[in-house]
Amino acid sequence: MSITLTTYLIVCPFVFLAGFVDAIAGGGGLISLPIYMIAGLPAHNAIATNKLSSSCGTAIATWTFYKKGLFKIKNALPGIVMAILGSQLGARLSLIASAKILSGIMIIVMPVTAFCIFNKKLFRDHEETKITKKTMFIIMISAFVIGIYDGFYGPGTGTFLLLAFMILGKLNVAQANGFVKAINLTTNLSALAVFLVSGKIVILLGLCAATCNMAGNYLGSHVMMKGGVKVVKPVMLCVLVLLLGKVMNIY
Repeated sequence: MSITLTTYLIVCPFVFLAGFVDAIAGGGGLISLPIYMIAGLPAHNAIATNKLSSSCGTAIATWTFYKKGLFKIKNALPGIVMAILGSQLGARLSLIASAKILSGIMIIVMPVTAFCIFNKKLFRDHEETKITKKTMFIIMISAFVIGIYDGFYGPGTGTFLLLAFMILGKLNVAQANGFVKAINLTTNLSALAVFLVSGKIVILLGLCAATCNMAGNYLGSHVMMKGGVKVVKPVMLCVLVLLLGKVMNIY
């Protein structure tokens, strides 16, 4: 695997865009993970390095939500614990899967993830509800199951968590988003630890991309962009098409 200046020139701008898109519309992972593969990184290295850059961006968004009081650590803690267990398991499964299996899964998961992110009919808001024991159980199970997915693969994790908390947990958007940010950051950091130990992360590239991702998240978090989703959808779809062409070359 050869990392050149061209690799940085391909990855960094798109990872910045991924951070910006993630902050205003969600689904930034649909841009950041494929772009590592398009730049030439093998599947394992792409997933691991993307986890480094995306973790930093998620940390910025989570801190913003925490400062706004959208979640409390003590309420999110049970879900965080389950998310750690799930993401650790998912990351270990990812390391033992072959590159062809990972690439093949991408062909299936990418369109499904894109459908969930772009289908706004799935997101039906509720009135603010009381956090009950049943709600906490749903949060914990969802965090574990989706945590496995995040450790193994990643893109769309925030969206899947949001849907689970709103549809199954009956939380409103603000409540659900608070839990999502805390748990998504946890799954990212937990999986990142596994990938760091495995040596699959391209450290320098990941750190440069992380800086770009944080800048994109910061800018996106502070910019009110009317019609932002309409702007980013074509970008995501273009990257998905490029990824499909890249993956088909593997087979």
